[in-house]
Amino acid sequence: MTTSAPRTPRALGGPAALERLLAEAEPLGRRADGGWDRPGFGPEEEALRALVVRQVEALGGRATLDRATNLWGWFTPPGPGALVLGSHLDSVPGGGPLDGPLGVFSALAAVGELLGRGWHPRRPLAIVAFRDEEGSRFGRACLGSRLLAGELSEADLAALRDAAGTSLKDLVAATGGDPDAVGPDPEALATIGTFLELHVEQGRALVHHRAPLGVARTIWPHARLRVELPGQANHAGTTPMHERSDPVVALARLVLAARSEAFARGAHATIGSIHVTPNATNAIARFVEAWVDVRAATEGALEALLEHVATVARRLNGSATEVSRTPTTTFDPAFAEQLAQLLSAPMIPTAAGHDAGILQHHGVRAGMLFVRNPTGISHAPEETASVEDRAVGVDALVRVIEELG
Repeated sequence: MTTSAPRTPRALGGPAALERLLAEAEPLGRRADGGWDRPGFGPEEEALRALVVRQVEALGGRATLDRATNLWGWFTPPGPGALVLGSHLDSVPGGGPLDGPLGVFSALAAVGELLGRGWHPRRPLAIVAFRDEEGSRFGRACLGSRLLAGELSEADLAALRDAAGTSLKDLVAATGGDPDAVGPDPEALATIGTFLELHVEQGRALVHHRAPLGVARTIWPHARLRVELPGQANHAGTTPMHERSDPVVALARLVLAARSEAFARGAHATIGSIHVTPNATNAIARFVEAWVDVRAATEGALEALLEHVATVARRLNGSATEVSRTPTTTFDPAFAEQLAQLLSAPMIPTAAGHDAGILQHHGVRAGMLFVRNPTGISHAPEETASVEDRAVGVDALVRVIEELG
């Protein structure tokens, strides 16, 4: 398919365009401590989406939403077999500036570079910004891509509520969408022939490889548990220590047990979200809810770690409910090899989940590129990539689009 995409100014593409987009995004959600708060469906994500829409339209494209409220920018008429590039725009609380706007902005910069040269795509071409990839709003990671692919039932959608008790459909309505239309979108999913996600590396493998760019081979299997531990609320000053039923103490035992088991299995267990009721300094807690993030190199190790955490929770008179699980993701081997050879880049595994992994599990030929992060830190303000390496990422997408699009 050949289109008559309009020639665009060179200033709208290439590494310079990426740096301009990152500079415009920089104040959105910026905290005094240097981190960024950009929750899914929050005003910061909405502002970032508006920035993407403006760039898409400046390049002569058309912005649309699918039924999962993911944002698309089409540079040809939509159609099957499309080459789609993108990532997400939201962040964890206090996160870094690049996860995942770098992927969306780099895709826009690459498309802009090509259109500025007068290049015309031979197949349908789009970028996408997935909703609430981090799962900070509802505790469900990769919400937009999971919803697009049909992983969430009507009952799942009805049960989704954030910490303030606001439902998904209420948030959709508050951001100008149609809450009654929210759901899976098999037609939108079917347009994707190939999906490529560029992302800042979350680790230091590329530092060790001395390479600015890498290709994802696999994603570790991972899951999330919601642990609930009951106790007896009481006065902090008058209740003897031996008479207390303190769920925070039970949680401490659970944390140490999960950590010990994770070390033993070469896996990862993290408890980073804790809600204590009534959350008063001078009161023993009545109830604790904690979210446990579990990841492992193999399905067997993941299953064993999950079962250990659940068993410990039951022994502490609590419960553990599995909220989500994603099996091992093996990206299309031929596509990964093609990317590695085209870009002269090493192939590496990752333990971080991504929208590309969700799509790979639903029949899409998906791939991922990582840009070197010298600190190895992610989900924190110290997350970074040099201007030079970011430019390498844009150039890599240009070459891939020329090769495939």
